[in-house]
Amino acid sequence: METIIKKIDRNQIDQVIMEEAGSILKNGGLVAFPTETVYGLGANALDEEAAKKTYAAKGRPSDNPLIVHIARLEDLGAIVESVPLIVDEIAAHFWPGPLTMIFNKNEKVPLGTTGGLETVAVRMPDDEIARELILAGGGYVSAPSANTSGRPSPTTAQHVAEDLSGKIEMILDGGSVDIGVESTILDMTVTPPMILRPGAITKEMLSEVIGEVAVDETLISENSTKAPKAPGMKYRHYAPKAEMIIVDGEPEEAVRAIKQIAYEQVRLGYKVGIIASNESVDQYTTGVVKCIGSRVNEKTVARNLYKVLREFDEEEVDYIYSEAFPEAGIGTAIMNRLGKAAGHHVLQASEITKLQDYRRIVFVSNSANCRAPIAAAILKKQPLFQEYEVCARGLVVLFPEPLNPRAEELLARHHIETEGYETVALSEEEFGEDTLVLAMQDSIKQKIQNDYPGKGQVYTLCEFVNGSKEIPSVYGQTQEQYEQMYELIQGYVKKLANKLNEEAKNKCQMYT
Repeated sequence: METIIKKIDRNQIDQVIMEEAGSILKNGGLVAFPTETVYGLGANALDEEAAKKTYAAKGRPSDNPLIVHIARLEDLGAIVESVPLIVDEIAAHFWPGPLTMIFNKNEKVPLGTTGGLETVAVRMPDDEIARELILAGGGYVSAPSANTSGRPSPTTAQHVAEDLSGKIEMILDGGSVDIGVESTILDMTVTPPMILRPGAITKEMLSEVIGEVAVDETLISENSTKAPKAPGMKYRHYAPKAEMIIVDGEPEEAVRAIKQIAYEQVRLGYKVGIIASNESVDQYTTGVVKCIGSRVNEKTVARNLYKVLREFDEEEVDYIYSEAFPEAGIGTAIMNRLGKAAGHHVLQASEITKLQDYRRIVFVSNSANCRAPIAAAILKKQPLFQEYEVCARGLVVLFPEPLNPRAEELLARHHIETEGYETVALSEEEFGEDTLVLAMQDSIKQKIQNDYPGKGQVYTLCEFVNGSKEIPSVYGQTQEQYEQMYELIQGYVKKLANKLNEEAKNKCQMYT
């Protein structure tokens, strides 16, 4: 089957295209179309054979109910047993919009559409293209997300084509969707009404209109034998091809934890994807990092979620690590989708960060233009099990200076790049609980401890690795003495790397 793709402008809808799409639906075919949430895969909701085609095209389990889309409120009464009075109030506030309601169905709706249930899920979308198509197609259009079952939902026509081209008759390309996550599902067959799937219409918004609203806190698991009452309850959804893990915790700690895991996975040869926010994206130094949106405006996160997951599929990453978001407002829907995409695999950031004693290693010499930057440069080249921020600082730095020419020449001979290096003075801001300060000589260590009493963990490099001699200044001396100094630092730094790796390995073994 050749899939026809038609671009359509929601501000000036081409009725010829719409009539063609409506005719396909009336004749039992499938048409993908945009809504304000995600792209839907439309079929005649009152045609059981069309429902079978929908399940087949998506590879969707037949006990996973489809949502029936309508364009006029008066059409609701024709497919349900009764419409509770409270529905008028809900519809006045939230229809058209990203809210689906579940009712007891009547005989007009086939069991093939409802996944064998005596209830039917109904929504009135807010997208102009969607409403025009529903009317052109007969008034009742079943439409799950237009993707292969289990994959991230489509938010563009291109996403639909990637999954369903050759399996359906037509795709209406109306550009990117507005919201980006599926509709809220509200069960109207129970008292009080119960949210079965969170979305852009939040519990707080519904409560303001109708009072008490329950939330299903025990969504059906994948191994449940019970038929799901609403889409997305039972089966793994929204999933990228890579294994995905959510890292939960305070944002700063979550970033540290993800950096630590990502560094280890990349070291082992895996390709890692990281889902970051606007506020944290620049802090990551390893992996394929994608910004999902801003914590200040979580609507941007919802809009980009599925797009980012699909981009990771294109990048062919092996693992994806995602920051978590507060479960309030639309954040509840975001975490619901992320949780399902990750198979509910969540790690606590605090459990990961406690495995690393040091995150920052600061080498200190007098002027920071020779010994300290050499030590820092050598450590950066070592195969470390964990990621560290490594830098050099000086006790006496009046203004930024480049590397000592002799030191620069020395590092170049050992194939270590130092372009752009400038000296920086040691300051109180350098010291933290996870900072290791390594002085080149004992006199420098004593000066640091006198100037910053009680601050940080301060040792000489020689002391920390149980060496036999300090690292002397060779300023103004021969090239041979510079080389001897380099060899001494290199030996100590390799011992330092081994010690850090051994401590990291022991910590991990204790935890696992």
